[in-house]
Amino acid sequence: MGEWSFLSELFDSLRAYSTMLGRFWLLVTVIFRMLILGTVASDLFEDEQEEFTCNTLQPGCKQVCYDMAFPISQYRFWVFNIVLIATPALVFLVYAVHHHNKRADGGQSSGRDDLADLHLRKFYVVNVVFRILAEVGFLVFQWTLYGFTVEAHFPCSRFPCPHVVDCFTSRPSEKTVFLRFYFGVGLVSAASSCAELFYSSVKWFCCSRRPLFAPDRRHHDDDDEEAGGGGGGGSEEKPRGGAGRGGGASHKGGARAGRSPSASRVRKGGKYAAAGRSWREAALLSKQAAGAQGHMSD
Repeated sequence: MGEWSFLSELFDSLRAYSTMLGRFWLLVTVIFRMLILGTVASDLFEDEQEEFTCNTLQPGCKQVCYDMAFPISQYRFWVFNIVLIATPALVFLVYAVHHHNKRADGGQSSGRDDLADLHLRKFYVVNVVFRILAEVGFLVFQWTLYGFTVEAHFPCSRFPCPHVVDCFTSRPSEKTVFLRFYFGVGLVSAASSCAELFYSSVKWFCCSRRPLFAPDRRHHDDDDEEAGGGGGGGSEEKPRGGAGRGGGASHKGGARAGRSPSASRVRKGGKYAAAGRSWREAALLSKQAAGAQGHMSD
């Protein structure tokens, strides 16, 4: 398993930049592809060419018949599949690490950080697109080369075979099960990649519609609110002045003195009970003032 350590570290680093569906794809790739291919398939296809036998002693006939039956070794085909689908992820990981180091070294503004994150999401979508192309291409290629069954008997008549010879494959049933299993894993990986492409595209579209430099704009809005709050404080001084003038009018004996307490009353229970009492007190004060003026005139 030492030859898989590089890809394992690559996928482990890529997990920090992936979405939930991307992590599911990583799980399928690491466990159901790399782990099984490195343990089960390596023993299954190790003696593939040695155990391929033909009922002839003609030199070179066995080799050309094996090449006709298996143009590409299935084990090497699947290893090449993993390497190819890991290449877009490797390129994206290099870009993401460079982007992270650049942000850590230079103190960028929040607006520039949003723009850089948008470019990172765009590059991630491109990575998923190339991954889907690789997945679908290998599925079609595998179906074209091997189909879904490894035949136990393979007739061959290629040169230098003197006639039609019969060749036999080792462990065909076990290889058939593994061939179908690996094709199913490829279908699951392709489906999860398509779902991730849809999710990442929607997320990228929503983030691209959001205005950039939003934190700076909120900062200006806070300044405007503070300025508006200062103006509101100045407007509150006017009722005090009005109340003071109302107090001066009540000192002269007018009925306006009774209105100033009602302005400071609080509405309770949905009824202006305090306001009603203030009007009655004002009427009583006005009657007393009128009576006092009558006595002074006498």
